[in-house]
Amino acid sequence: MKIFEYAVIYHPLATKEQQDRAEKPKSVLIVDVKRILANNDKEATILASRDIPEDYTNKLDLVEIAIRPF
Repeated sequence: MKIFEYAVIYHPLATKEQQDRAEKPKSVLIVDVKRILANNDKEATILASRDIPEDYTNKLDLVEIAIRPF
C-alpha cells in the first residue's frame, strides 16, 4: 500500500450578478488535506469520495477531488 494525500474542493457556479460583473466565484476547500493508505490512485479516489460532506452530494459535478501520491 502507498500513502496518498487528498483534498476536496467545491467550484461554485457564478450567479447572475457575478456574471454581469465578469467575476468568477472563488472555490472552497470543503475537506482539508488528509492522508490515506491505498493500493493505487483509483482506490484513493474512492476512499476520498466517502469523505465528501452530505451538503455537496447533490452538487458532485462541481466537486473536485485532488489526489497525489506522498
